[in-house]
Amino acid sequence: MKKTNPLHQALFRILRPLARLLLRNGIPFGEFSELVKRAYVEAALEDFADGRRKPTDSRAAVMTGLTRKEVKRQREILAGEDTGSRDVIHANRASRVVSGWVHDAGFQTEDGEPAMLSFDGSGSFSELVKRYSGDMPPRAVLDELLRVGVVSIDGESGRLILQQRAYVPAGDSEEMLQIFGEDVSDLIATIDHNLVSNESGQPPLFQRTLTYNNIPPEVMERWRKHAAAQSQALLEQLDKWLGPHDRDISGQKSGSESGDPVRTGVSIFFFEEPAGKEPKGD
Repeated sequence: MKKTNPLHQALFRILRPLARLLLRNGIPFGEFSELVKRAYVEAALEDFADGRRKPTDSRAAVMTGLTRKEVKRQREILAGEDTGSRDVIHANRASRVVSGWVHDAGFQTEDGEPAMLSFDGSGSFSELVKRYSGDMPPRAVLDELLRVGVVSIDGESGRLILQQRAYVPAGDSEEMLQIFGEDVSDLIATIDHNLVSNESGQPPLFQRTLTYNNIPPEVMERWRKHAAAQSQALLEQLDKWLGPHDRDISGQKSGSESGDPVRTGVSIFFFEEPAGKEPKGD
């Protein structure tokens, strides 16, 4: 019997839903293949330096299996464009507006809850957007938050009500695809860190999964609602603790504390699929 390569099997499980998403968004294999080459080259050049200097094109070619000409081409493309990997530091603008609404005392009630806001004027939604979303037009941010149900309009006063403490766009919008890239990248980085934590001497990061494979279908609707409610409550608890420490929220200036700022967080996601599906790919 052919011996299964565990890494190939794991990769196929990652790539299978990714292929579905790419096909739905019209990304052909050739375009995906080009991006994979670029990721290989960037990883070889950035993540495998020997502590003194970056790998050469020749060494990157040996590591990746690409030709030196191809490594050079991809390196030049990387030098001339923003791949998006650096953008993850900047949270989605709508998400930042929601976070400011939750944590900034200037937009809260006396008991610390997000206040109902008028669109214009002192302490308004427009001021909130200006403070946390830069030059984005307040109307555009409001339209997006209304579209995904994060904000509603009070029927009597016309003021705006924050309905959810987190912004998650719907559908394959640009924002949703950005979150997809961030979430998958963060999950893989955490698993990669844990795989080598013993040899690197670093403590592993928290990583837990709850899975059952023989759940009756009639239970699923209740399970979806229960899991969503409990997960949302946990994230709100964690956000209440961590959010006030963010310098954008606290107003603390960079440099007032030692060390560079850190991007950190916790992701929770729900999954379900027919039981008995065996992984393929090898």
